[in-house]
Amino acid sequence: MEPGRDLASVTTEPMLRVADLIAGYGRSEVLRGVSLEVRPGEIVALIGANGSGKTTLLKTLAGILPVWRGRIGYDGAAIERLTPPERVRRGLVLVPEGRGILHRMTVRENLLMGAYTRGNDGAVAADAATVAHRFPVLAERWHTLAAALSGGEQQMLAIGRGLMARPRLLMLDEPSLGLAPLFVREVMRILGELNAQGITILLVEQNARQALRLAHRCYVLATGQVVASGDARAMLDSPEVQRAYLAGAREPGRDPD
Repeated sequence: MEPGRDLASVTTEPMLRVADLIAGYGRSEVLRGVSLEVRPGEIVALIGANGSGKTTLLKTLAGILPVWRGRIGYDGAAIERLTPPERVRRGLVLVPEGRGILHRMTVRENLLMGAYTRGNDGAVAADAATVAHRFPVLAERWHTLAAALSGGEQQMLAIGRGLMARPRLLMLDEPSLGLAPLFVREVMRILGELNAQGITILLVEQNARQALRLAHRCYVLATGQVVASGDARAMLDSPEVQRAYLAGAREPGRDPD
């Protein structure tokens, strides 16, 4: 699968620059000096074993967890002190692990919640219609409670809700987790299309092989630190990466339902 955009069209000035980031939970330090960059137009993958700090990093970037030390630069400005809604208004949007769907609300209501930072923006309804066009399964379930959706349909809803915030940098945490092969392929196709349309993507993905095929660049996390980084295709072919992260990885057509 080809990345959504040719790297020739990607500018060199980072949209996101993380420097020596330290964060965690309570007194437990999880991130131990993480540094990385994401340039406009890229898909950047984050891979690593469970417990390596990937989800903690995305939560810290989104403002859900505080920065203990270090810097987060976005569009050239420090954002460590910004609240999560302020970051969303600037276009930094997280689609969380587990989807975070509001089960007692309909598909339509979930999508509208994604635009909560936009206030009385008159374009919200038009954007919801655009999302429904992009995800026909959501249009078919427009007035259905989210609890009645399948796992794959809920993941489409989670991505669609993220799009309602008009992201410039879309962060996704394990979007293929628990999905049947058909939905895994569909999620990856959609991410490629979104990237081709100008959305920069930071992707945490348990299916490392798929992530590396989709991404332009990759960072590998281990015990809260970046231990390797580089071109995603080169890392896909790296014996060390294959042994550590791709051994036993299933192709989408072979995944269990």
